[in-house]
Amino acid sequence: MDIRYSVNQKHFKRMTTEEVAEEFKITNLYVADTIQAVYSHVDRMVTFGCMPVSETVPLDKGIECMKTFGTDYILERREIGIFNLGNTGTIVADGVSYTLDFQDCLYISRGTKEVTFQSADGSKPAKFYMVSAPAHKACKTTFLKMADAKKVPLGDQENCNKRVINQFIHPDVLETCQLSMGLTQLEPGNVWNTMPAHTHERRMEIYTYFNLPEDQAVFHMMGEGDQTRHIMMHNGDAVISPSWSIHAGCGTCAYTFIWAMGGENQTFNDMDVIPINELR
Repeated sequence: MDIRYSVNQKHFKRMTTEEVAEEFKITNLYVADTIQAVYSHVDRMVTFGCMPVSETVPLDKGIECMKTFGTDYILERREIGIFNLGNTGTIVADGVSYTLDFQDCLYISRGTKEVTFQSADGSKPAKFYMVSAPAHKACKTTFLKMADAKKVPLGDQENCNKRVINQFIHPDVLETCQLSMGLTQLEPGNVWNTMPAHTHERRMEIYTYFNLPEDQAVFHMMGEGDQTRHIMMHNGDAVISPSWSIHAGCGTCAYTFIWAMGGENQTFNDMDVIPINELR
């Protein structure tokens, strides 16, 4: 498991391009028949990736639970949100089977002991993207399709940011302990997400970008509003955003991204907006 420790604003100002990417960017989440995991000490969020090809893969494959989490199993004191970013696959959670197609979502509650992943066709594997947060109570494990998400249209064509926020793991849709996740789709010809930029001191956020052609990229902006840097993001990459950092992107074409948040609250609009003309 890759462990990432916290970086503060003062350290961030002195980091090189390579150091910023090394600290915050997450790559290679989908390796055949493995669990890839990045543990961030920012709100103790964990990002997982799983691409089952020739076998059924358990969530704890290659992970020493007691050493990493201090628990007997990963979700003993955690909840997890999962999106399928590949072809059809199956998740079995404590004996209950869920079939996920592209962009389907599954929320799994704290206290779930066994979670496994399998592709319907190993030559066209599923790609399970997951984010887990600490949880102090159990909620209901819930399967969600795109039709179940709350739709929030935002932006306009003139400002190149016309998009739909699909809120899946969100208080208006289902109860969770602290985890929130959703999927934002940009309309064709639109490239900006999350403008004007903002921070939310009380929560951290993780983005993952997909539906992005291999020869295209997203310039992901982060840092304090007057000390911004960018990271080049490609299809399937994720990025950690501490509470003090903005998180906004501009693509060379339209794309889709999943956001995941954890922290003090689940208030989606709890944010501190930074006017565009004040960004540096």
